[in-house]
Amino acid sequence: MSESLPHLQALALFVAVVDEGGLGAGARRLGMHQPNASRLIAQLEAQAGAALLERSPRGSRPTSAGLLFAAHARTLLEAADDFTDWLRYSRDDQAQELSVGVSMTIAEHLMPAWLTELRRTSPAVRVDLEVLNSTQVLAGIRDGHLQLGFIETPRVPGWVDARVLREDELVVVVAPHHPWAGREEPLTPAELAATPLVVREGGSGTREAFEELVPTAAGTSPVQELGSNAAVRVAVASGAGPAVLSMLAVSSPLRDGQLRRVPVAGERLRRPLTAVWKGTRRLGGAAADLLAVASDPPRPER
Repeated sequence: MSESLPHLQALALFVAVVDEGGLGAGARRLGMHQPNASRLIAQLEAQAGAALLERSPRGSRPTSAGLLFAAHARTLLEAADDFTDWLRYSRDDQAQELSVGVSMTIAEHLMPAWLTELRRTSPAVRVDLEVLNSTQVLAGIRDGHLQLGFIETPRVPGWVDARVLREDELVVVVAPHHPWAGREEPLTPAELAATPLVVREGGSGTREAFEELVPTAAGTSPVQELGSNAAVRVAVASGAGPAVLSMLAVSSPLRDGQLRRVPVAGERLRRPLTAVWKGTRRLGGAAADLLAVASDPPRPER
């Protein structure tokens, strides 16, 4: 490999700085001294060949390159966590194997907490996790290589058993400099449907849910079609156009001011998040353990 990979600790620091809005706050989150943090950020910028942060007395904000860098860094850090989990469980000869398919939004924002709780309550369970879109999860349940799936599409086929876990809200988001950012009058569904959006790929539960809730939107060609929530967020923040994403996927960028929510007239856009399986109406073993964890009501944010 001709170029060395960025250090995982440096990537974790950069993500913390983006999330916390400042170098000092990001360093404190990782228990790191600020001079060491400054040195690691400088090394990342040298590797990237671009400025990743805009520094001011009020804190540090990611540049356009920094937003894209942070999205990829999160993906790499999640993969490293998955690898660490696999390595830990691979040492346990008594582990119960569980093959699980999970769609993107649930994987990013709910599954990590579920797995943490499952390790606490059922330490012998080893989860083989595949992050897919909802259509692919259902295909894996149908062909039998997945024992349990979690999907975001509103339509659940009749050949699976299912349990709705919670409702999710879809929201319209734009960049702070977009003409809609300061809009007070709600968008009409017709106006939203006629607007080219940044969207997830075909088969995504987020896209299918939106097109079912606003059927005429399917007839408008997207401005970009991307394979992950993180990529959609980066494109929107860079000014590519509006998007409709889960509130779970945009709550942090909305709090940080990286994105702005646009009101929509009428009822809120809601969709179910659903667990699916096949072969037995009543799950047992490791699958039942994970389903029980996922079925617990979400804890309110502090």
